[in-house]
Amino acid sequence: MIKENPKLLSPGVLAFVGDAVFGLLVRERLAQKNRPAGTLHQMSVELVNATAQSRAYDIIRPLLTEEETAIFMRGRNSHTTNSTKSSTNKEYHTATGLEALFGYLHLSNQNNRINYLFSIIWDELLGNK
Repeated sequence: MIKENPKLLSPGVLAFVGDAVFGLLVRERLAQKNRPAGTLHQMSVELVNATAQSRAYDIIRPLLTEEETAIFMRGRNSHTTNSTKSSTNKEYHTATGLEALFGYLHLSNQNNRINYLFSIIWDELLGNK
């Protein structure tokens, strides 16, 4: 685990970690559906992308603390050289903010908070998949 204060890490690093955290949470939930691996992979691709993550942020936005909102904003406002093909720039930046938030929560060992927020996302957005 990183010993440095996660608040001091760059938004890109937080988003890098958060992308993995969010993807793993989706895969863990999908695995419970006990379908062929290829089907599960396709389902995860549909759920772990900028458009879906942007919608996920909209769901949890009212529940975020001031600190969490600040972390999200750092991630959303970070400059990136990546381009998006299947989503708008706004969706891409919002998704990056969400990933930064999940990365921060993971690196600061706030696993209960991650699980709470993700459960709300899953129930509202992803649970019907």
